[in-house]
Amino acid sequence: MTTHNITLKTPTTCFDSVAGVLAAVGSDLGSTDWITVTQERINTFADATGDHQWIHVDPERAKTGPFGACVAHGYLTLSLANLFLPQLVSYQRLKMGVNYGCDKVRFPAPVKVDSRVRGRGEVVAAEPVKGDGVQVTVRISVEIEGADKPGCVVDTISRLYFE
Repeated sequence: MTTHNITLKTPTTCFDSVAGVLAAVGSDLGSTDWITVTQERINTFADATGDHQWIHVDPERAKTGPFGACVAHGYLTLSLANLFLPQLVSYQRLKMGVNYGCDKVRFPAPVKVDSRVRGRGEVVAAEPVKGDGVQVTVRISVEIEGADKPGCVVDTISRLYFE
């Protein structure tokens, strides 16, 4: 699947029932393909959010800054969870799925411009919810190629209702 010049990995994990999601707690969902965080992506995010701080959008000034280069906004790095999640898991027989929120968002390391990142997923919790659904928490770690620490770790929470 290709979108905005990014080829998306086909997920290897597929859920088709509440029971399947509940049984997956503790499962490693693997990782996505790498993508490059370009200055164009950073600038587009700055335009969308109005956050034009020089550490993000001024390459010349950023060279002498604390990171030695421009860095992605933390919230840009967080937003990549939305790109990575459907590459880690897919659903069959899903009537409806909604984003319920996030827990425990952390930014352990900066993502420098032109870094390659990928998402790694793990099902950390699941519980039945009213209406024959399931609430699932998937931890997404935005790994930075060659770095010891991820750029972001977020527990995403979704509510899923199957046929």
